[in-house]
Amino acid sequence: MSVPDPGRVLRRALVAWGWGHLAIGRVAVGRALLVAELAALLLVIWLTNGLADSTAYLVPFLAGVGFIVAWAWQAVAAYRAARAMQAAQAPTPERSPATAIGWLSLPLLAWGAGFWLFGAHAATPAAALDRFVSAWTADELDAGSWPAAVVRAADRAADRLGAGPDRFRDVRFSIVDAAEGRATAVGNAIHYERRATSLFGIFPGSELVPVTDERLLSLEVAAVPVELPGGGDIGAVRWELVGVADD
Repeated sequence: MSVPDPGRVLRRALVAWGWGHLAIGRVAVGRALLVAELAALLLVIWLTNGLADSTAYLVPFLAGVGFIVAWAWQAVAAYRAARAMQAAQAPTPERSPATAIGWLSLPLLAWGAGFWLFGAHAATPAAALDRFVSAWTADELDAGSWPAAVVRAADRAADRLGAGPDRFRDVRFSIVDAAEGRATAVGNAIHYERRATSLFGIFPGSELVPVTDERLLSLEVAAVPVELPGGGDIGAVRWELVGVADD
């Protein structure tokens, strides 16, 4: 049996776990790795679906990173095994097949950056409030995704601001009260005033400070327990707007 080219083995291993080991005749290891890849991928999807937007967002993120690290590890292991099977080691070419492992930086970068496009969106009261403000200012609130009381209050507040693309420009939201599992967020219409200041009590200057005109919204944010798909509570919560707070 001829020994396969290590570079070809590496490229196969980068396509699927265990394919490189199958190419060098390690059938049991190769099949086990193929099964492990499927199980690991399903695990990452399961964790991401259940925890990505909760306070436990780091669990699926690190699971995804671990999946890619294991991907690289089994590819390097197959390559080294193929090299060890060669009776005589040829000099490493200028463009070594081992550099193909660098292609795994692409899924690593994609996961590392893309995860945050949908992850941690409800990990804190501020994150939940930011999602609401983004939807409200884009006129994308609907009762199917938000509590009906919140949508009605937001519509009334928007009507008080008038019309036009700049009507939300002078609205500021903040978390004003936070207790165990609950928080209150308020949205105020503001304007800016210039006030005199001094540096070290000697050099005169001025600054713009926000001044509240009226309160537009007062919202209640609550921590909702999160269970993994199929059941299982690990103590994670997801922060959600649950209603309009009493002023």
